[in-house]
Amino acid sequence: MGNRITVVMDSANVMALRNIQAKMIKTSPKSISFSHVVNLVVIEGLKKFK
Repeated sequence: MGNRITVVMDSANVMALRNIQAKMIKTSPKSISFSHVVNLVVIEGLKKFK
């Protein structure tokens, strides 16, 4: 379990993340949380800075 934090995001970013979540939900038999999607996108983004 991770840390609970509050993040303020631009509505365009939220919409893009929700679209990613919707695509993942369509292809997965399990539930996909918004937090899971955010974590995946952050992990991929951080790889670019290593």
